[in-house]
Amino acid sequence: MIGEPQGRLQKASLRARVTWLAAFCVAGAVALVSLGAYMIVKKSVYDALDEGLRSRAATVANGKKVTSPDEVENYPAAFLAAGDVRMGVLLAGSGKIIYPKETDPPPTVEEAWDVAQGERDEFIWTDHKTESRVIAAKYQPGQAIIIAQSMVPQRTTLAKLSVVLLLIGGAGVLLAAIAGTAVARTSLRPVQRLTEATERVANTGDLTPIPVSGDDELARLTHSFNAMLGAVAESQERQRRLVADAGHELRTPLTSMRTNLELLLASERPDSPTLSSEDKQEIQADVRGQLDELTTLIGDLVELAREDAPQVIHEPVDLVEVVERSLDRARRRASNDVTFDVQLQPWTLLGDSSALERAVLNLLDNAVKFSPSGSAVRLSLRQVGDGSAVVEVADAGPGIADADLPHVFERFYRSSEARTLPGSGLGLAIVKQVAQRHGGTATAGRAPEGGALFTLRLPGRP
Repeated sequence: MIGEPQGRLQKASLRARVTWLAAFCVAGAVALVSLGAYMIVKKSVYDALDEGLRSRAATVANGKKVTSPDEVENYPAAFLAAGDVRMGVLLAGSGKIIYPKETDPPPTVEEAWDVAQGERDEFIWTDHKTESRVIAAKYQPGQAIIIAQSMVPQRTTLAKLSVVLLLIGGAGVLLAAIAGTAVARTSLRPVQRLTEATERVANTGDLTPIPVSGDDELARLTHSFNAMLGAVAESQERQRRLVADAGHELRTPLTSMRTNLELLLASERPDSPTLSSEDKQEIQADVRGQLDELTTLIGDLVELAREDAPQVIHEPVDLVEVVERSLDRARRRASNDVTFDVQLQPWTLLGDSSALERAVLNLLDNAVKFSPSGSAVRLSLRQVGDGSAVVEVADAGPGIADADLPHVFERFYRSSEARTLPGSGLGLAIVKQVAQRHGGTATAGRAPEGGALFTLRLPGRP
């Protein structure tokens, strides 16, 4: 039973919950204020009634003393009825109470007889049976004067006050609910726009940013959502460009391979011109080269897809070992007699050793590809003073043109000099992504030797 209202509240809309919260808060505040006001007024009314009783008792005690019971019994009852008061005198010696004729006796309690016996100066109490406030005060030795005042007017006043407070509280709660609805509708309008935007993205794929107004928390939330939409749009655009560029790059070797294969198949048909053994060997070598190019391109695409996926890296990596493994592979793959000038300083970092090895290998392969025969490729790993180390790869080739420098790390970008050489145009893009994934950077420039200089800066410690 307790969980059922809570479940209904959780199913309610945010606007309804804000409205109910405002109403409950105002209801609680109104209830506390009304209760406090009622208690203060009640105490004031009863204090005033008690002071009136004390004043009357003092007036009687200080006035002319009653010397016989007849004087009390013959006291004009009309005077008492006009003030809605009952009066009497307690006689401690006889244990009797005397009061005016044609009136009701005032209520008594044991403490009132204590006052008549001189054990108390006064005693005030409420008699619920007659709904009156009663005081017993010293009168004469062995006597106490009792005065009872009806509490009906005071209770009527308090009842009216409670009704007024209840009506005012109810009106306040109603106004709070209306105000809460208005505030919720106004304040949650940005949330509603966000909800509509997410539904629009889910249904249509439209990544149009949401208009932002104001500078409050909801405006900042909208800015963050727009930034997320921008990131998603950029990711989609990168994927679109990757697919388009990959299709373009795959089309050329596939077309050439298909042409060569069709030529070989056609030469095997009866009554078709035959190819010489030299032509067949040349076509077969061309097909093998195209297969190698496709294999390299597909491997680079897979590597880029793997690097694009977010990964948590916590593996300690010795960068010197990574560079040495890359250097061994580069030496085995080098087709010309290029030498390597190597200088390495110790450096460790948290990262992915296989990805770092692939990045360094790509830099070395690129340097070997553009290096003339008999030249040297300079490879260095050195520490810098900002808590990072740099891997530098420099070659003695033609270098990078100024117009190509801003684009060398873009996917499938190949300079005019590189288009005649083997490669997919993805190696340097992989280098950049590996560097960024490890909190570093990759830059390109001119080497003192005149060729290209690539720098991979990575954070870590010696």
